[in-house]
Amino acid sequence: MPSNPGIIFGGFIGETKKEIYDQLPPSTYPKSVYVSPSMSFSEINAHLANHQLSFPLAVKPNAGMMGFMFRKVESTEQLQQYHAVMPVDYIIQELVTYPLEVSVFYYRYPQEATGHITGFLKKEPMEVTGDGTRTLRELIASYPRAQFRQKELLSKHESKLGTIIPAGDRFALSHALNLSRGGRLVSLEHEKDARLLKIFDDLSHYSKNFYYGRYDIKCASIEDLKCGRNFSILEYNGCGAEPHHVYGNRNSLFTACKILVDHWAILYKISMQNYRQGIPRWSYAEGLRFSRKAKEHFNVLSKLDSSFEFTSASARLPVTDRFSNSTAQYYVPASNG
Repeated sequence: MPSNPGIIFGGFIGETKKEIYDQLPPSTYPKSVYVSPSMSFSEINAHLANHQLSFPLAVKPNAGMMGFMFRKVESTEQLQQYHAVMPVDYIIQELVTYPLEVSVFYYRYPQEATGHITGFLKKEPMEVTGDGTRTLRELIASYPRAQFRQKELLSKHESKLGTIIPAGDRFALSHALNLSRGGRLVSLEHEKDARLLKIFDDLSHYSKNFYYGRYDIKCASIEDLKCGRNFSILEYNGCGAEPHHVYGNRNSLFTACKILVDHWAILYKISMQNYRQGIPRWSYAEGLRFSRKAKEHFNVLSKLDSSFEFTSASARLPVTDRFSNSTAQYYVPASNG
């Protein structure tokens, strides 16, 4: 259904970061360089210089999900390692250092000037705090939020597991704050107001095509976000976005199910309004084909993410030993969904 006409498949799955950023005001998202696997490292360095980007940087797939292969890059050597194993297009970005990361679920009916914010939450990272005596392995083993992710975390941080974390120092187990990567959601419902809504109404009208989805944003403070300053949009997730307030507001199962059903009804209504205005929709076969190809792509990233970590040059494995059967090409129908 054509819920977000400017995004392939309405943002249900498989959309790229570039097509999102291209429809946002230039000052509202991180400075970015788009990289293909075939690009030489000298070309990458030239692009970084042209965009005045310096380390530390953030890297992530152009078409990604669930934080797969999102990394903080501290040096040229680390960027070379990342480029050597990445089989798909990716983005190099300035590292956004604002202290707060929030999630805002917004929708607007195409015929209406003002939209609605249904969810507003703060994201907290999955991290452990050192005590000066225990190793990282011991801290992970005793951390309640890591109990179902032990295998993944032990593999990802294998080279540091014997390190004793100094007392009071925080060690990030995942730099991505996605719920699926161990992030914790805290309700900010009490902060929703007309000023916050105006920020997202303006973004929706600027793009002309973003009607339903979730913004993931870093900001200096909630007040700054409401004033439209000192914030950066990390992601916009379209019609496939989860309304995170299902998880972050201590809802009962009944209430959570009702929230989901209500959002599906809103999504259907927006899509039908756009369709009646002449915006085409994909056939079931086109959508299914695209979804399968997108899932193949994400399986590639998931497999790579579970095993990849930055290492010293002497410890690096050849690319073929780390990963094979690399590229998953998308099937792209003639029109967006």
